[in-house]
Amino acid sequence: MSDIQKIKILIIDDHTLFRSGLKSLIQREAESKYEVVAEAADGLEGIKQMSKHNPDIILLDLSMPVMNGKETLQQIMNINPEQMVLMLTVSEDAADLTECMQLGASGFLLKNIEADFLLTSIDRALKGDTVFSPEMTQKLLNQLISKTTTNKRDEIEAEELDSTKAKVAELTTREREILAYVAAGESNKQIARCLDVAENTVKVHVQNILKKLEVNSRVQAAVIAVQFNIQADN
Repeated sequence: MSDIQKIKILIIDDHTLFRSGLKSLIQREAESKYEVVAEAADGLEGIKQMSKHNPDIILLDLSMPVMNGKETLQQIMNINPEQMVLMLTVSEDAADLTECMQLGASGFLLKNIEADFLLTSIDRALKGDTVFSPEMTQKLLNQLISKTTTNKRDEIEAEELDSTKAKVAELTTREREILAYVAAGESNKQIARCLDVAENTVKVHVQNILKKLEVNSRVQAAVIAVQFNIQADN
């Protein structure tokens, strides 16, 4: 089957024995289909070999000296956004997985995978599929769920902020002034003295402020005053 063009593979990994073993495994298991055209012990050398050999797919270690896997992946994508790259690592960190996928990796495989799974993953990646080690699938799902929950919480907080802003806008100038004094920790008597009004008048204003802001205490109102930088004129 010498007339068939082989799939060119570049291995970038700082462990010599691992590279050697991986190369032997790939070429022994599918000698007529794959060819390891080059190896590199770090990211910088890997990028040079990529430019020289134009591999169909790159097997890239995550943790390396000189230039780590993520930095190397980013450089590879800058040079050729269409380059297929499979991360091959011992890391089971879901954050590493998601970051690599965001950078453009075609898959994230653990180094303890079986040879058949690796070769199948290479084939699938070349067809455009995204591939993961089975152990990482649930981790990725949990990460996405967590991110969705966080985003939802942020949306709720943003909606609450907009709602509170609208409530603050309903306050009169006098109510905003009194709210600022409340936030400063002043009592109704002290506020009345500062504004030269009756203490009962201040009490009524405070009740109206709490009602408009839909809060139950002066402390909650004070938090809103600080949040929206409502200050008394001295």
